[in-house]
Amino acid sequence: MAEAVGAMKEAFRELSAGEAVVPPRTHIRVEESRGDVLVMPAYSPSAGRVGLKVITLFERNRDLGLPFIQALALVLDAGTGTPIAIMDGTALTAIRTGAASGAATDLLARPDVRKAAVFGAGLQARTQLEAVCAVRPIREAGVFDPDGARAAEFAARAGRELGLAVSAAATPAEALRGAGVVCTATTAETPVFADGDLASGTHINAVGSYKPHVREIPPETVVRALVFVDQREAAWEEAGDLIMPLEAGLITPGHVRADLGEIVAGMKPGRLSSGDVTLFKSVGLAVQDLAAAARALANAEKLGLGTAVTL
Repeated sequence: MAEAVGAMKEAFRELSAGEAVVPPRTHIRVEESRGDVLVMPAYSPSAGRVGLKVITLFERNRDLGLPFIQALALVLDAGTGTPIAIMDGTALTAIRTGAASGAATDLLARPDVRKAAVFGAGLQARTQLEAVCAVRPIREAGVFDPDGARAAEFAARAGRELGLAVSAAATPAEALRGAGVVCTATTAETPVFADGDLASGTHINAVGSYKPHVREIPPETVVRALVFVDQREAAWEEAGDLIMPLEAGLITPGHVRADLGEIVAGMKPGRLSSGDVTLFKSVGLAVQDLAAAARALANAEKLGLGTAVTL
């Protein structure tokens, strides 16, 4: 995860510098199945790679015993256009999404943070917590999910795997108590906690919402927070957490202070004081997938992993 966090920082820097090519992703809604299909291309000159990820998010899959998120990632050689790797995009998505929050936490959270709060108890929540632990000396975490049994199972597994004291919280307020970093990785359409329960000085990573009409973060929190995004254009296209307060007249476009890559490059400041609430809103970008895939491919080649196929 520490290596993935480093790859995300470089990806965000490359994006903010205008070096990477990241067209808007294509979104196809499959209404009959309550599913979304996202097609995400990117080109990284520094890596010499072109990437394409196709990811599906189907709400009814849990009832069918299938993952909510499924994906494939394709890596092409930028010099010849030759396909050089096909990867499990589901694992890649979870890792890169967690690593992006790890990068944001490293850049924006207070250095003395010891407790994290996680909303959601799925695969994305697991890598969120792992990434935060990679950049801050987290000792305990609270997790909240409307499904209490799922939260308890997550707490037991994450605590064992990460060596933390992880507890399933009965309420959102309980999860937030004492937390200096908050990660929201849910499919909720309305805010998952109350602004009044959020302490000053907290850093938030909001990664679950990716549609203009849904949000995880209370508008009051957005208004008082220093807001940072993965990319402004993508955020104003898809991030309901920001679009809805904008449409309500609570904020202006200038409320977004910087893209994360601008902080990595030293172009813009991050946290200004220990009492600031900082919010990193991510909708997910193809350049993140490509950075993670290129690093995974390089490691696989080094370790002799993977199966060679002829197409």
